[in-house]
Amino acid sequence: MLILLPPSEGKTQRRRGRRLDLGTLSFAELTSLREALIDRVGEVSARPDAHRLLAVSPNLVEEVARNTRLRTAATAPASEVYTGVLYDALDLGSLDAAAKRRANRRVIILSALFGAVRPTDRIPAYRLNPSAELPGVGDLTRAWRAVLASALEQAAGASGPIVDCRSSAYVAMWNPRGALGERRVQITVPGASHMAKHTRGLVARHLVQSAARPRHPEDLVEILADGFDVRLTEPERAGRSWQLAATART
Repeated sequence: MLILLPPSEGKTQRRRGRRLDLGTLSFAELTSLREALIDRVGEVSARPDAHRLLAVSPNLVEEVARNTRLRTAATAPASEVYTGVLYDALDLGSLDAAAKRRANRRVIILSALFGAVRPTDRIPAYRLNPSAELPGVGDLTRAWRAVLASALEQAAGASGPIVDCRSSAYVAMWNPRGALGERRVQITVPGASHMAKHTRGLVARHLVQSAARPRHPEDLVEILADGFDVRLTEPERAGRSWQLAATART
C-alpha cells in the first residue's frame, strides 16, 4: 500500500541542523532534476519578479528569500518541515515505533522542489508551486511528470491499493494509469477544504497505525470502519480510480 500526500503550503524552518544532502533522499533517480531545480529556484528567487515565476503570493517575501539558501539552510525530516491541517491530524511524531516504520514505508509526499520524499527524508523549508514555469526548465509539473512515473510505479509494487490524499495540483505530477489506476483510491471528503485536509490526515494516520496489509481497495473499508463512516465506489470503466468517501466519527 502507498499513501500519497501533498506537501503543506506553510513549512517550518529549523534554525540548526545538517545541510541538504541530496544523496540521502529517497528515489535517487530524481537527483538530477532536484539538482537543477535547486540551482534554478535559487537564481529565480533573487529576482524582483520571483513571486510571478514561482507562482506564489507577492506577500511571501521571507519565504521566497529562503529559496536562495537551499544548499546551506538547516534541514529536518519532511514530516517536521510540512505543517498545517493535514499534518497536524496525521501527527507522525506521536505514533509508536512500529507505526512510524510503516509510515516511512507507506507514505510518499509529493513536492514541487524534490519530486517525492518519504517522511524521514531531511529537507529545508522552501516555497514553490507545481504550476510554476521556470526559465530553462519550463512547466514544472510537466518536468516532474516525465521522471516521477517510473520511480513511483516501482514504489507501488505489484499489488496493494494506492491511497491518494493529494490535491489536484499534485495529482497532475503523477496520475497512475492502466492497471495502477485501477488500484488507486481517491479519498474524498464532504464539506469545506479545512475539514477535507483534516480528515485525509486522520485517514493516513489510521492506515499507518494498522498492521493490516490490504491487497485490494475493498480491504480499506474494513480497516477504516472503526473510525470513519466510509463509502467505496468502484470505477465504471477500466483504468479509472476508486473513490472512497470518508467522514470521521466524533
